[in-house]
Amino acid sequence: MSVQVENLEKSMAKLTIEVPAEEFDAAIDQAYLKVRGRISLPGFRKGKAPRRMIEKMYGAGLFYEDAANIVIPDAYEAAAEESELEIVAQPEIDVVQIEKGKPFIFTATVAVKPEVTLGDYKGIEVEKRELEVSDEELDAEIDRIRERNSRMITIDDRAAEDGDTLTIDFDGFVDGERFEGGKGEDYELVLGSHTFIDNFEEQLIGKNIGDDVDVNVTFPDDYHAEELQGKPALFKVKVKEIKVKELPELDDDFAQDVSECDTLDEYKEETKKKLLESKEQAARDEKEAAVIDQIIENAEMEIPEQMVTAQTRQMTQEFSQRLQSQGMSLEQYMQFTGYTPQKLMEELQPQALKRIQSRLVLEAVVKAENIESSEEDIDKEIEEMAKMYQMEADKLKETIGEDERKQIAMDLSVRKAVDLVVDAAVEK
Repeated sequence: MSVQVENLEKSMAKLTIEVPAEEFDAAIDQAYLKVRGRISLPGFRKGKAPRRMIEKMYGAGLFYEDAANIVIPDAYEAAAEESELEIVAQPEIDVVQIEKGKPFIFTATVAVKPEVTLGDYKGIEVEKRELEVSDEELDAEIDRIRERNSRMITIDDRAAEDGDTLTIDFDGFVDGERFEGGKGEDYELVLGSHTFIDNFEEQLIGKNIGDDVDVNVTFPDDYHAEELQGKPALFKVKVKEIKVKELPELDDDFAQDVSECDTLDEYKEETKKKLLESKEQAARDEKEAAVIDQIIENAEMEIPEQMVTAQTRQMTQEFSQRLQSQGMSLEQYMQFTGYTPQKLMEELQPQALKRIQSRLVLEAVVKAENIESSEEDIDKEIEEMAKMYQMEADKLKETIGEDERKQIAMDLSVRKAVDLVVDAAVEK
């Protein structure tokens, strides 16, 4: 096999790959053995017709496509390795020559890792932020913790009010007919949460336990179920229970219940300290993002479209996995939100481009500053990964190959590059 490399514009390259005739002929033999069982010829049992008879009947090129599919993967992988290009997306394959007894020639157009010319990356100016925790922010945080530690009390001596939690049964009708998804039992609904459409919840205010209520609403024009869009509906609702949220008293007992503090004053100081630490981390994250954005702005690089597409697909897959961890499929998410795969890809594309640009400039900083990660650094990182995966570190190390260790080393070096450029930034 031979390979020729032609560098193209915008971080693209074309590999012209030539596979010897004897290898392609061997692939044709494999293709014949693969498909002959599906071919019938008069006078021969199915799968028993000689190859020369089949080729005479259907043409010599009958097996070419299967033969090409046999040859291309290994030939491309070998050519990509021989080229020493850093290929960052799937290739676009075009067949140049395909004929029995002649070399099989095809091209693979690939996106390669772009060259980055760094501009200024040290001394980047960023806005200075004064960090403090106001009394209002402290009160809001403590109220949030009180909410988290509240309990629900069932009441039966008054009608439902805004903010109450009702347990209801409901049955929905459109044009006098029940519709899919319109029925529920023992559903807990917080009045004022706007969980249900239109003014559904408002019509339950003032109702008592045991009341049967006719709730009239209209589905919005952009409702995810097209057959219900813009249609009026009647829900027959049974109010079964009314609950109200009871917050704990704000005193020393509360502080002892939710923390290691003995007094409410101590707890407030501890909470204020944690809020300040959270603000400091958020400010550092914002500073980091601003610094990297400016480094990208100062740098020169050409990002191939194929690289952005590949990154966008990866981010779509990551998003799908996060949804699955929450018990929802990507298809369900799209049904509920009205998204399409194309729309989701379009929305993720700018983030994908920014992720690529950020990584490229930081790797360029790693190179410019000769930043390295030691074997000890790598082993420590693997130990942290083992804790996360609840594995023994030694067993995880056994599964990690040399390429993976190189990737871990680069990831660690990139983190060091982030620290370098952020610490070198100037706050004004």
